[in-house]
Amino acid sequence: MRVSVIQMNQGSEKQANLDQARQLVEAAVVADRPGLVTLPETWTNLGGGRESRQAAAEVLPAPGSGAAGGPAYELLRGLARSHAIHVHGGSMIEAPGPGDDPEKLFNTTVVFDPGGAEIARYRKIHMFDIVAPDGTGYRESALYGAGERLVTFVAGGITFGCTICYDMRFAEHYVALRQMGAEAILVPSNFTLQTGKDHWEVLLRARAIETQCWIIAAASTGQYLERGQPRSVYGHSLVADPWGHVVAKASDGTGWATARLDPAVTARVRRDMPVLAHRAARHLRFDASGGPPDAGSR
Repeated sequence: MRVSVIQMNQGSEKQANLDQARQLVEAAVVADRPGLVTLPETWTNLGGGRESRQAAAEVLPAPGSGAAGGPAYELLRGLARSHAIHVHGGSMIEAPGPGDDPEKLFNTTVVFDPGGAEIARYRKIHMFDIVAPDGTGYRESALYGAGERLVTFVAGGITFGCTICYDMRFAEHYVALRQMGAEAILVPSNFTLQTGKDHWEVLLRARAIETQCWIIAAASTGQYLERGQPRSVYGHSLVADPWGHVVAKASDGTGWATARLDPAVTARVRRDMPVLAHRAARHLRFDASGGPPDAGSR
């Protein structure tokens, strides 16, 4: 199966972002004929502050209802139908629905099959509440609610796991997806330039190596304005194989990169180094000094 990671430079104007996404997906489909395309994190809005994000938010139809959604939801569905491909919608800003905290938005992935049916929905679990090396503060939890469920779906005979950006720093999340049967894991992202230049590729390759999954990471690139102040995101969208090799990477600027996921590679890596079977069935124990317990405490 061929997959294309779409690299965008989105901003706070939702319609411009939708137009850019459509153009890039259609260009990638014509050039590389992928079976699945994936967009970056919050591709419908980046920057502009709380009001801009709330304006970009969409109420999503009830899963499985087939009901119409908002402009971004219907764009993704339409691209899947018109090109007969799977479309992984990176993530979009979801307005609260019944039973949700009405004060919180959600950072949400939706996935469509080639017939335009929604087959997966995932809300980002780990909130990006950090201070970057340049002193810029990020507090995602002030606006977004956290998801609670791990999600997988099947496309082209391959089981995909869903994650979003900051999730990648939590290895146990990825191991759990592998235990659920994932053979490939998607990582749509808006990774900051400050952290991305040191951590982006290292973390993605590590997640590939330890889970023996293909890692498919579509990212935003360039600058955007947050309450009038410029911020930069790292880009470098990539695909890594289950051995940790980067097999495709996007150039600077908007565009895409395409790779073929080969199940034979996955099977060979897992056969020759069966780390899932070797994973300890019990938790490792340490004494108060931080060292391993002595023989008498076993």
